[in-house]
Amino acid sequence: MNALGDLSPYLVLIAAGFLPNEVWRMLGVVVAHGLDERSELVIWVRAVATGLLAGVIAKILLFPPAGLAEVRPGVRLAAIAVGFAAFLSVRRSVFAGVLAGEAVLMLGAYWFG
Repeated sequence: MNALGDLSPYLVLIAAGFLPNEVWRMLGVVVAHGLDERSELVIWVRAVATGLLAGVIAKILLFPPAGLAEVRPGVRLAAIAVGFAAFLSVRRSVFAGVLAGEAVLMLGAYWFG
């Protein structure tokens, strides 16, 4: 079998998914260089980004797609609660909130699945 044929789905994923997104990330780094983190514009952008992330997570957990629909609703809601608590307790860290919520979701799916 052709080695390139085996890798073609991954190459398409990189070309269509990763690279276009990475261009905007790098542009954001260049544009944001030198901005004051405490400026009202940066605070507003961070709040909008956090709100969008919260909305996407809530939509996915409350109206789950295929595989996630098999996880009990109580586990999904517990993951939201724990993730939000972690976000607040770790200096409003989105990373900590997502990590804690994901851990609860995976453990709950394992235990109650």
